[in-house]
Amino acid sequence: MSSNTVSAESKPVLVSSDPSRTSHALTQDEKHIGKTLKKNVELSNEELAEINTKEGLVKLLSTKNIDVSKALYKLRYEQELEKLQIELVRLQRSVQLEGRRVAVIMEGRDAAGKGGTIRRFIEHLNPRSARVVALTKPTEVEKGQWYFQRYTEHLPNPGEIVFFDRSWYNRAVVEPVMGFCSKKQYRTFMQQVPEFEHMLYEDEIELVKFWFSIGKDVQEDRFQSRRLNPLKQWKISPVDDKAQEHWDVYTKYKEEMLSKTHTAYSPWIIVKANDKKQARLESMRYLLSRLEFKGKNESGVNLSPDPDVVERYHRSTKSID
Repeated sequence: MSSNTVSAESKPVLVSSDPSRTSHALTQDEKHIGKTLKKNVELSNEELAEINTKEGLVKLLSTKNIDVSKALYKLRYEQELEKLQIELVRLQRSVQLEGRRVAVIMEGRDAAGKGGTIRRFIEHLNPRSARVVALTKPTEVEKGQWYFQRYTEHLPNPGEIVFFDRSWYNRAVVEPVMGFCSKKQYRTFMQQVPEFEHMLYEDEIELVKFWFSIGKDVQEDRFQSRRLNPLKQWKISPVDDKAQEHWDVYTKYKEEMLSKTHTAYSPWIIVKANDKKQARLESMRYLLSRLEFKGKNESGVNLSPDPDVVERYHRSTKSID
């Protein structure tokens, strides 16, 4: 049998062998494993009943040919995610009570995992004071406005955290690559954006900017997954179809954007996102480490992001994309 397959003989990996415990009782970790399997594996009613005993869990892992390393990785991810989400709730409470304004920008290539990360950030936040902004293409009226105007109305109010799933930085990369703006409009934006963000800084809006970096092969794999999954096909757009073709041009504009718009008061944070779960956890850690809130560091949760995954941009930064 493969070393990656769980069997009754390999049960010490996942199932406690403590003789002082009854043969039917489950440890807390085992309960978490069972809960994870229920979410990710199609089970019959009989299997759902069996999963609540130690013998049933071992049998299920064996018959379903479950990959041990993947099961453990998923388990540890969900446990750590829950801890960080509790800290995010504490952060939100402080933002509400102190009337602070927090804006979090999630940028990156198509299929970099921005939307999925935002969903994990807001999953347990109070929706009355947490919003997601994902604007569609500008209307004819908006096209005639000052470029930043359509974004300013979505900036956070006192006590709010706002997540931008793409932002005004569309004009820095996507628009020039796809020919959606003129060269003059692009140059004007690049001149104005540091000034615009300095105004936000002076007005005490706490702005955090993430760039999710993925490899070309990973992007193509995720596009293919979208094409094959009926629940994800809505994500496919004409821009996606051009993303691989224009990869190098996209890289040129991305590097220019990072270089020209990274400032001391509004730095770019690069997240290596080939591993979606790791990117979610470490970007959460970064946000929680950067912003102050009541009770921070009291729970013992690790809030120090992995420097191999998250780093502040500098010109010698070697990103995946």
